[in-house]
Amino acid sequence: MSPTSPVALVTGASRGIGRAIAERLADDGFLVIVNYATDAAAAEGVVAALHHRGAEAFPLRADVSDPAEVERLFGEIRERFGQLRVVVHNAGVMPLAPIAPESIEAFDRAVAVNLRSTFLMMGHAGTALGSGGRFIALSTSVLARNFPAYGPYIASKAGVEGLVRVFANELRGRGITVNAVAPGPVATELFFAGKTAEQIQHSAQLSPLERLGEPADVANAVAFLCGPDGGWVNAQVVRVNGGFA
Repeated sequence: MSPTSPVALVTGASRGIGRAIAERLADDGFLVIVNYATDAAAAEGVVAALHHRGAEAFPLRADVSDPAEVERLFGEIRERFGQLRVVVHNAGVMPLAPIAPESIEAFDRAVAVNLRSTFLMMGHAGTALGSGGRFIALSTSVLARNFPAYGPYIASKAGVEGLVRVFANELRGRGITVNAVAPGPVATELFFAGKTAEQIQHSAQLSPLERLGEPADVANAVAFLCGPDGGWVNAQVVRVNGGFA
C-alpha cells in the first residue's frame, strides 16, 4: 500500500486523549494508525468513527512496553504504509501508590508502560521518521505539584521529559522535531478512576480557568506540533493545563 496522505501513529488511541489526538490528526489529513494494547473493540470503534468522517485509519495492536511487539509494530507499518511522518506516544498508566516497599509493583508498572515504552518507541522512530517528521510524547503537568501517591507516575513522566531532550539532540541535522505535551487534569476515564466527586471538583478548581481540560484541548496542542506552524518548536515540553502549574 502506498498511502497518499502522511502517516501518523498514535499509541493508546482507543480512548481518551489518544482517541482525541487520532481524530484531530485525521481531520488534519493524516492517515492514522490507531494503536491499542488489549481493547480491540474500542480501537475498531475509533477506526469506524474516523472512516465515517471520511478519514483513512487502521488499527494495529501492540504492547508498547514489549521490545518484540514494538519491533513488530514498526515493521508492519513499514511494510503496509511506508514512511511515518508523525509518532505520538500517548499510551500510559497512572497507578497511585505511596513511596513504600509494598508499592514496588506499581512503580515497576509505571516505569514499564510510561518510560520504557517511550525509550522503545523513540528507538524505532529514529529510523521510521524522515526529514520533516515529528515525535511527540505525552508527559504530565502534575510534575510541578508533587502530590502524595503520585510518585511512580511522576518518576516515569520525569524520565519521559528527559528522553525528549536527549532524543532531539540525537536527531540533530535530520529535520525531525521531538517534543512533549504535558496535560493538566483532563476529563478522561483514566483521570476519573478511583476519585470521589469532591476530589474531581478540587482538581477542576486548581486551574485559574476553573475547569478540567478536555481531550480536544490536548489534541489541539499535539496537532500544532505536528503541523507546519510547529516546525521550529523542538526539545520542548508544552504544558497544556489552563494554568494548573
